[in-house]
Formats: sequence, structure tokens, C-alpha cells
Amino acid sequence: MNSLLRIPLNASPEQMARLQALQSGFAQVCNALAPVVQQTRVWNRVALHHLAYRQLRDQFPEMGSQMVCNAIYSVSRTSRLVFQHPGSPFHLTRLGDKPLPLLRFADSCPVYFDRHTLSLKAGQLSMFTLDGRMRFQLALGAQDEAVFHAGKLREIVLSRRVDGVYELAFFLTDPGEPGASPLPMVGTDAEIPEYVMVEEAV
Repeated sequence: MNSLLRIPLNASPEQMARLQALQSGFAQVCNALAPVVQQTRVWNRVALHHLAYRQLRDQFPEMGSQMVCNAIYSVSRTSRLVFQHPGSPFHLTRLGDKPLPLLRFADSCPVYFDRHTLSLKAGQLSMFTLDGRMRFQLALGAQDEAVFHAGKLREIVLSRRVDGVYELAFFLTDPGEPGASPLPMVGTDAEIPEYVMVEEAV
């Protein structure tokens, strides 16, 4: 069974500024990678990693190796949605021989984390930022804590809600379902997220 656990962060103004800087930096990495997808028509995560990882690490040393990997995951995931989903107006079959459009990620794009860049232990959350680790105390309800510890963590996403509050979304699956794929974090599968602009080639 799949579970989606959303946890708002009680961030101070200083912490909010650090989260905004991380979100903006993550978008910059995604936008540096998007032209590679456009030019090569490659968005498989592993293939994209081989194509661009070293260049991105050199270009964005402050992001750290694992965050660069997470940005590659984000671009790969978004490209699959834009170019492969049957409901997308930019599906490959509709584009035909036309050049691929260019994806542009807004500074409001979600930030993907993994077990190397975010940890949760004894109610304390520790997460990567551009200027060191940041910690939050989380008061999880008994039911949420049980879900968190029983499930297998597939995806962690930081996003900013319309009310300005940052929240973390944890996608968990039943350990007995290894093939489960992450739930869409924004909108539905057929929608292109509002934080992505698709620029058609002239």
C-alpha cells in the first residue's frame, strides 16, 4: 500500500531564506541540465547522469554530489511526464521530427532529497542546505510515525505551499511492493506542473 505523508516545517525567517536559496539553486542545476535533454533526447536517469554529472558538479560545487544527482532525477522525472505521458501535448508522437521543446524550471520547483541529504531520527530532521545542515524538531503523530517506520521510503520532496509554508512530502510504499512507483507530488499524472515552462523550438 502506498502512503503520502506531508509534514509542514516550522521555519524561522532565517531558515526560510536558506530554504529559498536551496530551492533557487536546485532550479539552476535543473535549468543547466534541461538543454542537454533537448539536444540529445536523452532523459533516462542513468544515461543522463553519465552525460552530465561531471559538468554539473564542476559548475555547481556548492550543491554537493548527491544534490546534483537529485536534480538529475528531477529533470529525468519531469521529462518523462512531458515527453512520454499519453495526455501530454508534448508527447513524442505529437512532436514527430520537430526538435524537443526546452524545459525551464521556476525557482518555485520542488527539491528532491534522499537518505544522504535528509535524515529523520528521534523526531529530529536534519537536511542539506547550501550553507550546512539545518535541523527541525518534528512532532509526528503516532499514526504518522507508524506509517513512516513501517513503509519503504521512495521519494522525499520539499515544496512551498501557496500560504508560504515549506513542507516535506514523504512517499512510502509497502516493503513487499518493490515495483511501486512514486505518486505525483503536484497535480495529476497528465498535468505539466506549474513550476515547469515548456518552450517550443522555433
